[in-house]
Amino acid sequence: MWEDLLLFVAVGFAAQMVDGAIGMAYGVISSSVMLSLGVPPATTSACVHAAETFTTAVSGASHWKFGNVDRKLLLRLALPGAIGGAIGAYLLTNLDGDMIKPFISGYLLLIGLFIVWKALTKRVSEGAEPATVAPLGFIGGLLDSIGGGGWGPIVTSSLIGQGATPRYAIGSVSLAEFFVTLTISATFVATIGLELWPIITGLIIGGVIAAPFAAYATKVLPDKVLMILVGCVVAILSLRTIVQALT
Repeated sequence: MWEDLLLFVAVGFAAQMVDGAIGMAYGVISSSVMLSLGVPPATTSACVHAAETFTTAVSGASHWKFGNVDRKLLLRLALPGAIGGAIGAYLLTNLDGDMIKPFISGYLLLIGLFIVWKALTKRVSEGAEPATVAPLGFIGGLLDSIGGGGWGPIVTSSLIGQGATPRYAIGSVSLAEFFVTLTISATFVATIGLELWPIITGLIIGGVIAAPFAAYATKVLPDKVLMILVGCVVAILSLRTIVQALT
């Protein structure tokens, strides 16, 4: 599959540009491409998270450099997210993640619409303290590992919905994701192993190239624009999952 290396460099670049700028969609975009090529769900999730170990390291470091990270929020997310991710990766070998996707997507659709409504009708928050962080991180890590993506849509959108400043929510979630993906990848290596290295390599190269540019975009875009982008992407991805489940 080495002839597909350039394809997945492009996929990794596009996915990381979206993910790094608004804090979500790397896993969803990459997983969708792999699944469409017939790669099994467990292998897809393992490959995507292996690549994300590298891309989230660069993305997180870039967000840190540009001042997009809230250290307190980062600490409250990373450990619960890693625990949830390890449990989810272990369960994936015995659980059909597609069964729960429509329910999670319904929740995310409402959150996405709420964020857009909030951005368009109200003054953007100056930085409220999110009340629910650790449980959110655990659930995000759990579902991310089971579904091959979902950490960003679940955690970033929920934090912004609670009033967190979009810039800090995106940056903190992106850096916390490194610890989550590292744990998930280690769990997959210990259970099913890793294969399809041309795909993993392509995703890494494309994602690493895009990460600094995406983090800079987060720094310079206004909060209201970030909120609208986050809300729209979450709503569109959620609708897509719901339609796929019903057809």
